[in-house]
Amino acid sequence: MTLVTDSRRPARRAPGPDRPRGGPDHGAWFLVLPALIPILVLSVGPLLYGIMLAFTDAQSGRTEPTQWIGTLNFQDLLHDTLFWESFRIGLLWAVGVTVPQFLLALGLALLLNQNLRLRWLARALAIIPWAMPEVVVGIMWRLVYNPDAGILNETLRDLGLGDGHDWLSGLGTALPAVIVVGVWAGMPQTTVALLAGLQNTPRELHEAAAVDGAGAWRRFRTVTWPALRPVALAITALNVIWNFNSFALVYVLTNGGPGGRTRLPMLFAYEEAFRYGQFGYAAAMGCVMVAVISVLLAVFLVGRLRGESKGGGER
Repeated sequence: MTLVTDSRRPARRAPGPDRPRGGPDHGAWFLVLPALIPILVLSVGPLLYGIMLAFTDAQSGRTEPTQWIGTLNFQDLLHDTLFWESFRIGLLWAVGVTVPQFLLALGLALLLNQNLRLRWLARALAIIPWAMPEVVVGIMWRLVYNPDAGILNETLRDLGLGDGHDWLSGLGTALPAVIVVGVWAGMPQTTVALLAGLQNTPRELHEAAAVDGAGAWRRFRTVTWPALRPVALAITALNVIWNFNSFALVYVLTNGGPGGRTRLPMLFAYEEAFRYGQFGYAAAMGCVMVAVISVLLAVFLVGRLRGESKGGGER
């Protein structure tokens, strides 16, 4: 007896060890769990506990059991002028650090993307502030701003521009001085992200634009920036969030002073929790800050999705 097979129809292979059957791959979960468990334990768990704590009257050193008080902490927060002033300072700080940080990092990334001599050394030096802990950066800049023997005041005296100034204690200079430190400390990570985006831009597009007679500015506007825009939007959104949540740098530099001029929302919540023992009230502040950051993320994601849909429609 002869078996006749249709050569036009490929034979079906039985599922074997190298060909898994359809359905969910449960083995993938075991690969994800080592990274998922720390996130759940160290991030999601404390976040949910903090949200629950915001609806209680939890205080340090209290002998009575903690009571559920509903939205009373949030109602008090609405009338807390000190918190909203710190919130305003936090927005000024976030914008004041992010904008010059991005502009300086963009210029540095464009420079480091050129064929310069010892470019590898310049790139290594550019990321040194990123490798330093914020506490070390704060201590170093406190020495720079020292009113008696700081490098800045000594330089001003040598140039005949005055007898020096107490930069971190002046009501009008404390926040700008801290912003300068924030820009210096955070610029390397923005530079690295933008430099990676520049290196992914096809060099043939620049060469074609140069052949067409386009100058440096026109090549940047028509070739470089469209390719760099997704990276720029992502790193800017992350920088706003990171800067708004800053704590260690400002804490070491000014501890929120003078007169609360540099008291960021995170620092204000820290003082309420660990200086005054108002854990429930501080947790309510944290919930408000999480809500603000969530809104910023939502706006960013919606903008990205709209931009991608428009780009897809144009193609």
